[in-house]
Amino acid sequence: MIEWPHLNSYTQKTLMNTLTILDGGMGRELKRIGAPFSQPQWSAQALIEAPHYVTQAHQNFIDAGAEIITVNSYACVPFHLGDTLYEQQGAALAKQAAMLAKDVAKKAQHKVSVAGSLPPPFGSYRPDLFQADRATDILQALLVAQDEHVDLWLAETIASMEEAKVFAHVLKDTSKPCYYAFTLSDDITETATLRSGESVVEAINAILLEKVDGIFFNCSVPEVIEQAIRDTKTVLNEHDKEITIGAFSNSFTPIPKNHQANLSVQGYRDLSPEEYLAFAKQWHSLGASIIGGCCGIQPSHIEALTKWSKE
Repeated sequence: MIEWPHLNSYTQKTLMNTLTILDGGMGRELKRIGAPFSQPQWSAQALIEAPHYVTQAHQNFIDAGAEIITVNSYACVPFHLGDTLYEQQGAALAKQAAMLAKDVAKKAQHKVSVAGSLPPPFGSYRPDLFQADRATDILQALLVAQDEHVDLWLAETIASMEEAKVFAHVLKDTSKPCYYAFTLSDDITETATLRSGESVVEAINAILLEKVDGIFFNCSVPEVIEQAIRDTKTVLNEHDKEITIGAFSNSFTPIPKNHQANLSVQGYRDLSPEEYLAFAKQWHSLGASIIGGCCGIQPSHIEALTKWSKE
């Protein structure tokens, strides 16, 4: 068993032959249950105007069986809040989001851990907009704001190796587990690639030099995750390493390279819980031991994963 002394024994169960259930897509769940939700503020709007919806969304995923819930801090960045509101309230909103998640987790009927979210500061899927120096300051502020209330860290939707290095720098001094979630090109190829065009093999080789407890793949169409896990396993075998692998895909249609996150609405596909479960079974058979969902993956999908995990 992987030993993390500051976590409870239930959270420590992430061995290769077990399965831990992560929550689903927070933003789209907020929209689904009627929370105030619009671009550019996205999931931060409910946090500002009606935080009880954030609590409800977390509870919906916990009721579906999620064992890890993710803090609703993904949109607490300048890209979504704008520079002025971010400077005024960004850190406070991230702290509030962490406190809400922790409070719901403590009241759950089963053991639930809280993952602090460190999102891309300048927009999802846009490595071309990344500014390393400014990103370091933003991510450090989000880490400090959430730290007291979270059990582990989830660096989300990493689109390039440059982004991964900045996340690693920010996380280098934490004693909590650090999971790095890469977003993939939605093109099905023989070798998995990040949104930047860099290969997963390159990215994993680079991140293994840092403090890393897990490698995840998120916010990509489910079809491309299989190859990414295969490539990751190849690299880990070459280094004789065993670390946690996770997956939480979206239910978007493929995202083009020129996607403008705040200027366009991404198309959805009708991905049923049964269809998503089929992908999850495949990922688990390849070595993924933490599985949940990203944008558009609802509590019904998480419930299907939970039922299967208990069979």
